[in-house]
Amino acid sequence: MKPYNKILNLEHLLIKGEKQIGIKFYPDKLVQETIKKLPNVRWSKQYGMAYIKNHKANLNLIFNRFRGIAWVNGKRFFDTKPTKCDNSPVNMEKYRERKVKKNHIKVPDSYLDKLALKRYAGNTVKTYVAMFEKFINYYSHINIDELTENDVRAYIKILVSTQKSNSYLNQMINSIKFYYEVVLGLPNLFYRIERPRKVHTLPKVISKEEVMMMIKRTDNLKHKCIISLLYSAGLRRSELLNLKLEDIDSKRMVINIKGAKGNKERVTILSPSVLSVLRKYYKKWKPKQLLFEGPYCKKYSGSSVVKIVNNAAIRAGIKKRVTPHMLRHSFATHLLEGGTDLRYIQVLLGHNSTRTTEIYTQVAINNIQLIKSPIESLNLE
Repeated sequence: MKPYNKILNLEHLLIKGEKQIGIKFYPDKLVQETIKKLPNVRWSKQYGMAYIKNHKANLNLIFNRFRGIAWVNGKRFFDTKPTKCDNSPVNMEKYRERKVKKNHIKVPDSYLDKLALKRYAGNTVKTYVAMFEKFINYYSHINIDELTENDVRAYIKILVSTQKSNSYLNQMINSIKFYYEVVLGLPNLFYRIERPRKVHTLPKVISKEEVMMMIKRTDNLKHKCIISLLYSAGLRRSELLNLKLEDIDSKRMVINIKGAKGNKERVTILSPSVLSVLRKYYKKWKPKQLLFEGPYCKKYSGSSVVKIVNNAAIRAGIKKRVTPHMLRHSFATHLLEGGTDLRYIQVLLGHNSTRTTEIYTQVAINNIQLIKSPIESLNLE
């Protein structure tokens, strides 16, 4: 058997308050004999793996001892996630200096420092801080560094019992894991915490006619541009709000999306009819840097975009609540119904894989409409 068919997986462990290197492996006589020769190696029944003290000499020893014997996988041990360097710095001082209720415990400064260093987006910072503070205030009688995996699990069970959404539960788990795994440097300490099963829901879309009515019933020029861009280019709300004047490339008829989800860049289509409206908007509003600016040239708020879209839907007589993301879903679905190749739609939306984009095939109705129900052959009249 080739050595690289044998794999050791390294994990971070915290046993009796000391950092350890966890060594997970599949049963193999040579691998087991080599592990036994490591200095002061022990076995954890709780985690089902061998472990030795976490320091540089032992880490180097593992790689040296197993060279030519097995492949050492340190993916979960080393922090390889890229820093979100394209995100604008968040003002952490407002979180440090804010006034809170008496006896309310704030997140540690180290938590804020790490969020700043990792360049997390403003919305993520806001969510993580709020979530983690709920968790540590629930256990206000215990030092947060002494909380265990069972404490985290017990808290999540309470949230489940109060019927919190899966999205809420995942955000809470992420905020907790961030402290123990990133701030304290103990990756995978709570890797056994159960996450809620993903709920696969179909994208909610509206018809072309409903989109048209939303745009026609909108008199405000800026609002008309916002709705038109969200739909015509398949933009996320955050992407729309981050658009700069130079991102609208009228010569190539594309829109350059920078710092999108996953810290990626892409281009999407610029509609000639939308460009015409944008030019009228520019002459009237004269934005300085961002395409859509609020008072004093500050960034336009996300909540304003939500209200603009929902109010336009009400004026158009649409009974269901319409969100900015529904316009993005509708863009993709209508392209698919019009015969656009799924791979092109994937690129325009900025999806990593066509698997993500394939969900729109389940809501596209052009082929479904061609299918006749078997009841039509029953001659019921």
